[in-house]
Amino acid sequence: MQASNLEKITELRHKLHSHAELSLQETETKRILMDFISENTSLEVCNQGEWFYAFKDGQGDNPIAFRADMDALPIPETIELDYSSQTEGVSHKCGHDGHSAALCGLALELDSMEDIRPVYLIFQHAEEIGVGGKVCSELLQEKDITEVYAFHNRSGYPEGSVVYRRGLIQPASEGLTIKLTGARSHASDPELGRNPSHIVGEILSLVHEIPERPHRGLVLCTVVHLEVGTKDFGISAGEGEISLTLRAEHSKELNYMEQEICDLAEQLGQEEDIEVEFTRTDIFPDTKNSDFAVDHVISVAESLGYDTIPMEKLWRSSEDFGYYTKKCHGAIFYIGNGRKHPPVHTVEYDFNDRILSNAVDMFLGLIQY
Repeated sequence: MQASNLEKITELRHKLHSHAELSLQETETKRILMDFISENTSLEVCNQGEWFYAFKDGQGDNPIAFRADMDALPIPETIELDYSSQTEGVSHKCGHDGHSAALCGLALELDSMEDIRPVYLIFQHAEEIGVGGKVCSELLQEKDITEVYAFHNRSGYPEGSVVYRRGLIQPASEGLTIKLTGARSHASDPELGRNPSHIVGEILSLVHEIPERPHRGLVLCTVVHLEVGTKDFGISAGEGEISLTLRAEHSKELNYMEQEICDLAEQLGQEEDIEVEFTRTDIFPDTKNSDFAVDHVISVAESLGYDTIPMEKLWRSSEDFGYYTKKCHGAIFYIGNGRKHPPVHTVEYDFNDRILSNAVDMFLGLIQY
């Protein structure tokens, strides 16, 4: 990409970083991105409420799309940066600021290009909670888009390398919260109340047992929050809540795991006269790359002289890009931050600006493939 454009999007990335916003709150982030494209390119910008897309008209009947996410995480900024997050307790510790800046870099490059096919740039909200992808992916069918791509930055791989995987690349997952309501009593008379701690204990035992069984692929059940009663030593607990992240390589196994946990909770609740409620959130589909799209990614990376690295095992974290790849040929690939670069979702992490040009050049190559 042009050096002047790289300078612009690096500055943009820093601006986005300093205005970090959580999922479904990306108002200022969206405004900054829309203004950047409107002020620096002639691309058509289409506001869709919580998200938007930019469009470059072209020739042919095989439109292509690229997606970038733009939400941040509830992680405080603890490293010193000239562009540190100004939002208390919120920062871009997953690199979505870099993803969005790279897509703006593609917009800058596209502005002067001719004789290309139609290109759609999708700026998606709420990826971190699995909400945005389902909404934004509807554009693919609406516009008869035939290919869709995205990248994610990935630490632990050589800087600028392109990491790929055929088929399943990131698993399905969901958040499950089980709320238990019994009745408090004096701690000296626990038999007069209905304490849910026994049910919580049984659920925890099952949660640790399930992943140890034979499975077709990855199965994980992670306790993310646990609370029973209050820290008052004269009161026997009457309420409890446990939150789990269920994750599986195959959706059927995720469903079986969820059903077994819920059945146990309901059975014990009935036996002990404790009310049981379930809440499901952060629902992510499995993300599968098509061979067609992966072949294009590899060819473009090799033509650019980038190292291409096949990933043997899937990345355990979930990604709502799976909604897109279920509608047309598509692939999400990773660009290495560097072998020793801090991993995403840690307080030490910041997006590596040096890979912005790699992402833009990959996108340009995929358009012209």
